[in-house]
Amino acid sequence: MKLKVCGMKYQENIEAVAGLQPDYLGFIFYEKSPRNFDQDILELPETIKKTGVFVDASIDFILEKVKKHNFKAIQLHGNESAEYCKALSQKLKEVSTLLDQTALTVISSGVEIFKVFSIKDEFDFEILKPYEGIVDYFLFDTKGKAKGGNGYTFDWNVLKNYNSTTPFILSGGIGLEEVAKIKAILKTDLPIYAVDVNSKFEIEPGLKNINDLEKFKKLLSVDLK
Repeated sequence: MKLKVCGMKYQENIEAVAGLQPDYLGFIFYEKSPRNFDQDILELPETIKKTGVFVDASIDFILEKVKKHNFKAIQLHGNESAEYCKALSQKLKEVSTLLDQTALTVISSGVEIFKVFSIKDEFDFEILKPYEGIVDYFLFDTKGKAKGGNGYTFDWNVLKNYNSTTPFILSGGIGLEEVAKIKAILKTDLPIYAVDVNSKFEIEPGLKNINDLEKFKKLLSVDLK
């Protein structure tokens, strides 16, 4: 299972979190978010996949950020359709090829796409079918007033009805208190690819508590690989 830390904002804090070697670091490009990112990203270890998070953004806007920041993953947190995801996937492949040929920067072949779906007490997993074979991972978080960072978990029992083979990322209000629940759900046959943490590890929006993150990673060290 991989670890993704999302909602990064401040340079020194980004460097400190990167020192913990998460698998993904997420940067949000959504002006309504208190974690909206509008800076350059400092150089990170190649082992960390920089992830751009977008909400109903234009494909051109996403491609611009991919070129600028060399994102290895894109997280779609809005109402993006399967057709949109397919078009974005094709454009990302074209951009990767173009940049490789011109040697402007190094982009690995295939930028991963995460499609977010929000859950509260129930969810119709049939909604996912059009996205099968198009996105790399689904991400399930908690339905709330904000687009992410709501600070509480949804009922993970809903996931017992998950009927897809596409791996998914577990998100939504995950903190130190959820370690036992994470260990328990990992013992099931659900295709959990990663856990995504954000607001439960914050001192303020965008500023992560390094000590708590380090403790969280140590508690899950056997499961994170």
